[in-house]
Amino acid sequence: MRIIGLTGSIGMGKSTAANTFRRLRVPVFDADAAVHALQGRGGAAVAPIEAAFPGTTRAGRVDREALRSRVLGDPAALRRLERIVHPLVRRAEEAFLKACRRRGERLAVLDIPLLLETEGEDRVDLVLVVSAPARVQRARVLGRGGMTPDRLAAILARQLPDAEKRRRADIVVPTGLSRHHAQRRIRRLVQELR
Repeated sequence: MRIIGLTGSIGMGKSTAANTFRRLRVPVFDADAAVHALQGRGGAAVAPIEAAFPGTTRAGRVDREALRSRVLGDPAALRRLERIVHPLVRRAEEAFLKACRRRGERLAVLDIPLLLETEGEDRVDLVLVVSAPARVQRARVLGRGGMTPDRLAAILARQLPDAEKRRRADIVVPTGLSRHHAQRRIRRLVQELR
C-alpha cells in the first residue's frame, strides 16, 4: 500500500484536496478530526489535558478556546500539549492504516497539517504539499469566523514557510489557480499510483 502524506500551511487547500481523494475512493486519515475526537466528550485526551492545563475542560470535553489561550504564544506550554496529543493521534493513525491494509487498499492518505514540522515524512511514501500565493492564503484564512491577523501570525509562526514545504515535497499541487485545476492534478496522481 502506498501512503501519501498530504500537508500544507493553513488556508492552502488541504480540506479540498482531502475531499478530492475521498471522492476518488482513497481513504483519508484526518489528523485534525482525530484531535477533535480526542478532545471531545469522553475523548482520551480530555483528562490529561485538564491535568496539565487546569480549567481548560468543561462538561467532559476540552474547551478549545480556553486551551488555545493557554498555549498560543507559549512554546513550553505548546510542547507540553503536543506530548499529550501527538502519541494519541499516532495511535489513531496506526489503527487507520492497519484497517486499510486489512481491506487491501492500494492507496491511503494521511492528512496531517504539521507533517513536515514533526518529521512525519518518514512515515509516508510520498509527500504532497498544497500551496497557494500568500495573498490567497491570507484572504482564505481571514475569511473564516473568529480568525484575526494576530491569530494567523501565531499559527504561521508554528509552521514551516510555504517555500520550505514546497522544497521538501515530492509533489506540489497549486491551489491558487482554481479548484478544478487542483482536482485534475490529484486525479492524475491517483491514476498513476493505482
